[in-house]
Amino acid sequence: MPFALLLGAALMTQVPAKPAGGDRTDINRTVIKLDVQRHTLRNGLSLLILEDHSAPTFCYLTYFKVGSRNERPGITGISHLFEHMMFNGSSKFGPKVFDRLIESGGGYSNGSTWYDATNYYEEVSSESLETVLDLESDRMRSLLITPENLEQERSIVKEERRLRTDNSTEGKIFELLMANAFIASPYRWPVVGWEPDLNNISLEDCKDYFRTYYAPNNAVVVIVGDVDAAKTRSLMDKYFGDLPSQSPPCGVIDPEPEQKGEKRVIHRMQAELPAIMVGYKTVAWDHADSPVLEVIRSILTDGESSRLYRTLIYEKQIATEAYAFFRPSIHAGLFIIYVQAKEEVEAAALEAALGDVVRAMAAGEVTDRELQKARNQIRAEAIKELKDNSGKADRIALYESMAGDYKKMFTVLDQVDAVTRDDVVRVAKKYFDIDRRTIVTLIPEPAGEAQKDETQEVEP
Repeated sequence: MPFALLLGAALMTQVPAKPAGGDRTDINRTVIKLDVQRHTLRNGLSLLILEDHSAPTFCYLTYFKVGSRNERPGITGISHLFEHMMFNGSSKFGPKVFDRLIESGGGYSNGSTWYDATNYYEEVSSESLETVLDLESDRMRSLLITPENLEQERSIVKEERRLRTDNSTEGKIFELLMANAFIASPYRWPVVGWEPDLNNISLEDCKDYFRTYYAPNNAVVVIVGDVDAAKTRSLMDKYFGDLPSQSPPCGVIDPEPEQKGEKRVIHRMQAELPAIMVGYKTVAWDHADSPVLEVIRSILTDGESSRLYRTLIYEKQIATEAYAFFRPSIHAGLFIIYVQAKEEVEAAALEAALGDVVRAMAAGEVTDRELQKARNQIRAEAIKELKDNSGKADRIALYESMAGDYKKMFTVLDQVDAVTRDDVVRVAKKYFDIDRRTIVTLIPEPAGEAQKDETQEVEP
């Protein structure tokens, strides 16, 4: 997820920014103002409401502070499994009733799971508020966790894994990158889970997981849109107030040791073109270098004038696809670069050309124009995220969950605006170090060829 997607929602005004020295130009600073009303239920559920009466709709979003990092070997994938099971009925509303009631009111619902959190949301018409609260409180209170539901969703998740990971070149090498870059961090196992673990998850595992992590005191609810805050608070107390809180989940530490040498993995599978995926060990989301890394990501990958596109696709004409990926996370994560070769181009040529691009940035070859373009694009992405209720709700919930206070989103654009050329060079030199690097190389195999020992580690 781009760093800009962690920005919050709001009414914005533009004021002149003060010069910050260095190579900064005079730019606009975005001042974010949010009239968010906060309420904490007696069971510990956090509620944040932002009224916006510009359209007769609202978004209801729940962030549960649980993701794949909260799992353990043997039950990997259970967080994502619950993303599916949460739509399978509760004691009051049977299977498929949830979606039917939401859609009959002209709305839609969805959910997502990542390493650090799981979220669920609905975007519906204003008159459906009480229906949504009834549905959401009942599945938080009494989700149907039955053998039939578990087996049904287990099969669906396993099929999703086969489609998006096992049979996807990009998905497979991403999984291999994470599994090999980390040796102790919970980020080393995939969000979708390992298939043997998916087969192993029991009904009791699910009940324990739900009781622990889907408790109201482990949730943040954000409601944004055409609602009355006072009435909504009263209804939330009515529908959620009697849900029992649970003992807080055990904390998750980051036991990952320092990486002191390059790691290489070769993966052979049926594919048309070679590719490489490179991951550099970086920092957690709240580190001072995080906004600098996002600026670097933008310089490398945003638009056809970006470094990767211009150099590898346009000038050298050796790649068909190239992008950089940096998603801030609770524990130290990876800065990832993916490049897919053009026909008749070997993976070694991709790696050499990519190395030149990265070394040039670390050596100081960063222009003022590139830096300002990155700032502008990050700002544009942030503002684009604020165009609807769901975007606003997601930004508020994300910061409230990860940082403990949604207000911490206010400083993000200023942090990005404050990034200088010297910062970019310093951070690129520090993190794009060969000893922090893991490389997965995809070697295509013809269709039908036996795939023995398809993945191997290669000593540096």
